[in-house]
Amino acid sequence: MSGALKSLSDALAGAVESLGPGVLRVEARRRLPASGVVWPGDGLVVTADHAVEFDEEISLGLPDGRSVGATLVGRDPTTDLALLKAEAKLSAPAWKGTQDLRVGHLVLALGRPGRTVQATLGIVSALGEAWHSPGGGQVDRFLQTDVTMAPGFSGGALVSAEGEILGLNTSGLLRGLSMALPTPTIERVVAGLTAHGRIRRGYLGIGAQSVHLPEALAARLGQPLGQLLLSVEPGGPADKAGLLLGDVIVAFDGAPVQRMDDLVALLTSERVGQPARIRLIRAGAEEERTIIVGERPRAEARP
Repeated sequence: MSGALKSLSDALAGAVESLGPGVLRVEARRRLPASGVVWPGDGLVVTADHAVEFDEEISLGLPDGRSVGATLVGRDPTTDLALLKAEAKLSAPAWKGTQDLRVGHLVLALGRPGRTVQATLGIVSALGEAWHSPGGGQVDRFLQTDVTMAPGFSGGALVSAEGEILGLNTSGLLRGLSMALPTPTIERVVAGLTAHGRIRRGYLGIGAQSVHLPEALAARLGQPLGQLLLSVEPGGPADKAGLLLGDVIVAFDGAPVQRMDDLVALLTSERVGQPARIRLIRAGAEEERTIIVGERPRAEARP
């Protein structure tokens, strides 16, 4: 082995040795355990939401072989993040940002599906701007890797070649892809879960799909699509605002709405309980309505 390769190999092994104690086994589902990472705070542990099937009788496997109980502080399925509180004092590793990360950089995925920490090596395969998950969760940066997400690795740490934790690995955000939640996203979601036990999302009480606007209208509005209302929940925010089946939403508080993702992205927690102006097309004519944004029920996936 050349000197350069040996130095790299030693650095990667050193990162596993240094950060491995902060990666725990999470036993919160019937099949193979998942992984979690200690978060700064009094016994806090972050993990993947899809790996937490139980709300009670959760246990954590520690690096010294002991198992301790944990309680569920809260969960956010839209970012696939769950927050646990261990019945033990834990030492948190340092979490870093991803501002210096580039496509092609080497990364490690650390997991503890068994008694010992495990690692797999890969590269950063794609980076992008902030995005919204299919469930509407706000993620501060698109971060995809080619690390092999072996069973039990979801909820484990994404680690740089320099030995810094960059985020949380998950296979539950986009089907078939290894994604990582960057540190700023985790920090924001943890703050919300600690304060409320959930992440609030705006809610209109509608079902809709994209439709093409008439050519003249599309030219006037500067957008080819709008959202056709297929359902309006009785007594919901949209119903109270006077929206009807067949209305086509084209803007929300001045922001164009062409796809459902556009609307979901605008319904942030800050919108809950606040008025917003909706521009719609009804019987070929433009109208505006004021709507008071509600809070999305936990079981509801639509806006």
